[in-house]
Amino acid sequence: MAHAADATKITLWHAMGGRLGEVVNEIATRFNADQSAAMLEPAYKGGYEDTLTSVIAAFRAGEHPNIAQVFDAGAATIIGAPGAVAAAEDLLAETGVAFDPNDYIDGVRYFYADSAGKMIGMPFNSSTPILYYNEDALKKAGVTPPKTWEEFQEIAPKLKEAGYVPLAQSHLPWIFTENFFSRHNLQFATNNNGFDGAEGTKLLINTPEIKMHFARVKEWLDAGLFGFYGTGWNDNQAAFETGKAAMWLGSSGSFGGLLKSTNFPFSATFLPYWKEITEQPYSTFIGGAALFALSGKPAEENRATAEFFKYLSSPEIQYYWHKETGYVPITKAAYEMAKMDGHYERFPAAEIGILQLNERAGEWTRGYRLGYYVQIRDVMNREYGRIFSGETDVDTAFATIESEANALLDRFARTTG
Repeated sequence: MAHAADATKITLWHAMGGRLGEVVNEIATRFNADQSAAMLEPAYKGGYEDTLTSVIAAFRAGEHPNIAQVFDAGAATIIGAPGAVAAAEDLLAETGVAFDPNDYIDGVRYFYADSAGKMIGMPFNSSTPILYYNEDALKKAGVTPPKTWEEFQEIAPKLKEAGYVPLAQSHLPWIFTENFFSRHNLQFATNNNGFDGAEGTKLLINTPEIKMHFARVKEWLDAGLFGFYGTGWNDNQAAFETGKAAMWLGSSGSFGGLLKSTNFPFSATFLPYWKEITEQPYSTFIGGAALFALSGKPAEENRATAEFFKYLSSPEIQYYWHKETGYVPITKAAYEMAKMDGHYERFPAAEIGILQLNERAGEWTRGYRLGYYVQIRDVMNREYGRIFSGETDVDTAFATIESEANALLDRFARTTG
């Protein structure tokens, strides 16, 4: 469709490199061809943290884009910045674009919402941690994928005997901490996990349940039942891709890449849980990032942004994004379209993340909204590494994480107060 010379131009700054960036560009091309009133210009700004830094600097200079992709750990920073964001739900309503939060799948619609459930950011590349497994490895060891950590402890020695590192994972804060709390419906922070505001919010991480978990993980590491290859995502994923690790805890959004990077049959199942903590598991929540409409733009640009959000949420585009990347479709309609098309009959593992997000919700399964959380994750990674190397014990490490994290949260509250 030809664009008029006066088509409203809007900009999107994002963190999707490689194949993901190609898909983002294709979606922009399709949006621009689908209508003539708006022209979307996407721009890659580096990784998540680099993109957030660029957006903050541009906003201060009054040269910010219309839309910014912000990752989960940076959500509190952008939402907490006074006057920085126009809530997606408000923007859609003000520009006459129909919006119903119930259209979005459970586990997606609340992470980027406020405490009342209003959607602030438009969910975009949404994923959740799941367990991938090498079908040949499990067959060789004569075991089935574990549903619980108790079951993992039973099968892990058999996988080791079969010549494999039984398990690796790629993000200790996201998988073994944040979603550990969600999977067991445990409170992660005061003030409704931070959703009710920054003032006085404290991290509730120094608890018996997670300390028990990390004590067991250290035992697994020492016994050769768990492989830890540093904090780099790809270093841990590579252990699975090369056939060294029989199972890998990673992102549901990694599915598409694994299809191309592995030469053995693999599948996926749900993130394990401790039965000694809960008889039945609770849902996990999403990782990834959302798109935020930034404030201070003309009304016609806001209308164009709202139209793009509407287009992005359409079943056809969400299914395209889901198929090409492995990220979950954010709407129920797109999920149904994928099912009707037989996508999960062809690729059963592609549905696991969605099914897990749709498991039973609890009081503490929405995720968190915590400031300076990138730095808090750095503290976690440092202390977890010290646990694994034997430099410190579990009790000391978690007391340190709690102390340093709460000092960071206090500082963030003062910057937004």
